[in-house]
Amino acid sequence: MTQYIDWFRHSSSYINAHRKKVFVVLLTGEAIAHDNFSNIVHDITLLHSLGVKLVLVHGARPQISQALDQTGLAVHYHNGLRVTDAECLHAIKHVVGGMSIDMEAQFSMGLANSPMHGADIKVSRGNFITARPLGIIDGVDFSLTGVVRKVNATAIQQHLDKNNIVLLSNLGYSPTGEVFNLSAEEVATEVAIAMHADKLVLFGPQRGVMDANNNLVSTLSPVAAGALHESIDDANDQAKNGVRESLAAAIKASSKTVHRCHLINFADNGALIEELFTRDGNGTLVSRDNFELLRQASIEDVGGILELIAPLEAAGVLVHRSRELLEAEIDYFKVIEMEGTIIACAAIYPLDEDSGEIACIAIHKDYQETGRGDHLMRALEKEARKQGMSNVIVLTTQTAHWFMERGFTHIEIADLPIKKQEMYNYQRNSKAFRKILS
Repeated sequence: MTQYIDWFRHSSSYINAHRKKVFVVLLTGEAIAHDNFSNIVHDITLLHSLGVKLVLVHGARPQISQALDQTGLAVHYHNGLRVTDAECLHAIKHVVGGMSIDMEAQFSMGLANSPMHGADIKVSRGNFITARPLGIIDGVDFSLTGVVRKVNATAIQQHLDKNNIVLLSNLGYSPTGEVFNLSAEEVATEVAIAMHADKLVLFGPQRGVMDANNNLVSTLSPVAAGALHESIDDANDQAKNGVRESLAAAIKASSKTVHRCHLINFADNGALIEELFTRDGNGTLVSRDNFELLRQASIEDVGGILELIAPLEAAGVLVHRSRELLEAEIDYFKVIEMEGTIIACAAIYPLDEDSGEIACIAIHKDYQETGRGDHLMRALEKEARKQGMSNVIVLTTQTAHWFMERGFTHIEIADLPIKKQEMYNYQRNSKAFRKILS
């Protein structure tokens, strides 16, 4: 229960940040077909109840393929794209229309004792996507396979302002009355760009992007994402399961007007909530934002630092600092901020012309042993050199070996600078260490 309460309290900043923001969510055909889709609907309903303005774009690739197989129609592909003739389009319209209606029905549910009880959600659909033919490529006429030409962002916004969820499919329309089969990834990307969406959420079959060692890559800049995208060849599992298309969509959207793009797993129950309402998320975030920042502390950080160091003070690891003292000494501190939360801090106090004291190193329990202590130490040593110091000292009761592993050597209290000797607390009996700065 305590863990749940703590999570709910910490999620309040995200609830406030997301309210009235536009999120575009891509629901692939694979996601809709999965057993977990009903949970995704419930989570989307929760977002709507928290004031998020939602545009849902659904695909239908596996459903279309199954329908075309059943009809016996010959299907042709070129460069991975389906060639859509008139007969194929007739079947596609039937599949996509049925799926859109079924999704409307799911968002209309309001059974008692269900997560959607009393939700009263209104879903809007319309011809918001203007499309044109893809044309002839390498001599192949793609016929009614199209690309997005224009997004009627104004009309979509009008429906969002009425507190409706807007539902779009992979179909687009031309001014001459034709219907085109589009890529759902492209529709979601172009809608997010046109709407200046705060987020583009892309559901896929795995937990975001994996590196060469099959480890999750939790954060990527658009440039780093582009390099990773180029490294995914056709034999790679991430090309086969659609991650390459989702990553391409995230790269384009985040390099334009979309603040953040999230790649998450449609099979993971609660992935959407975990990604949007926790600091560490659940999948891969592609963003231009500097979401983790090591910087000089300011007076606005005092509350966050006090909360961070309180457990260490209670354990006797750190000397107690009052709010008044911390406010007076804030210029000596550096902090690491993640998603608006202070997760680490440290200070360097000048002692004389040659020496400084490193103190109050504190890292949130969820981020210990992640290298952030070393990151802070390098920043403090750089600051010491900048101020002309030739060495730094530290007093510690419980972390002696951590400092020794980073080049500090033990010294006697008599070897401390005079100013520090006069302030030394013999009751704490701290050990003293020094590091010569090269």
